[in-house]
Amino acid sequence: MGWDDGCNPAVPLFAMTANRRELAVERAAKKEAVEQLNEVFKTTSVAVVAQYSGLTVAQMQKLRQQMKQAGAAVKVSKNRLAKIALEGTDVVAIGPMLKGPTVIATSNDPVAAPKVAIEFAKANEKFVIVGGSMGKTVLNVDGVKALASLPSLDELRGKIVGLIVAPATKIAQLANAPAGKLARVIQAHASKGEAA
Repeated sequence: MGWDDGCNPAVPLFAMTANRRELAVERAAKKEAVEQLNEVFKTTSVAVVAQYSGLTVAQMQKLRQQMKQAGAAVKVSKNRLAKIALEGTDVVAIGPMLKGPTVIATSNDPVAAPKVAIEFAKANEKFVIVGGSMGKTVLNVDGVKALASLPSLDELRGKIVGLIVAPATKIAQLANAPAGKLARVIQAHASKGEAA
C-alpha cells in the first residue's frame, strides 16, 4: 500500500522515516568514533600501522592483550574514519598507510607499541607492519624495528635510578668501613684479653 505523491509509491511514509532515523543514528555513531580516535591520536607518542588480513579472532585478542600488558592499545577502524580522525594531530602522516584491513597500535611510551608489534609480527606472518609515526616523524618498517630495539621507559628509569643510587651506596659503605674496622680491632683485643 503506498501513496501517489510523486515519490516511490511502493515505500510507505513510516518506512522512509525509520530509514532517516537509522541514518541519523549511524552518523552520530561515526562522529563519536572519529572524536574518540582523534583524542587517542592527539595524546599518543607513537603509532604503528599494520595489516592484519587473515588473522583469527583469537590472534587479534592475543594482540590486544599483549598491547594492553605493555601499556599500549590497538585500534581497528574504517580507514576513511581513521583518516578523518588523524586531521589536526601529530601522527597525521600515517594517513597514506591506511589501505586495506589495517590496525593501528598506539602508546605513550615510544617503545611499547613498536616492541609488541614487532614481536607479534615474528610469531604471525599474516600480521605485516607497514610503518608508523613517532610524533611528526614518519617511520618505515625499519624505523619501527629500530624503536622496538630500544629499552622501554621503565627500563631506562631503572638504569637511571641505579646510576644515582650506586654512588650513594658506595659513599655509605666507605663511611661505615672505618667504624667497622675499628670495632673489629677492639673486638679482637677484647677477645685476646679474655683468652689470657
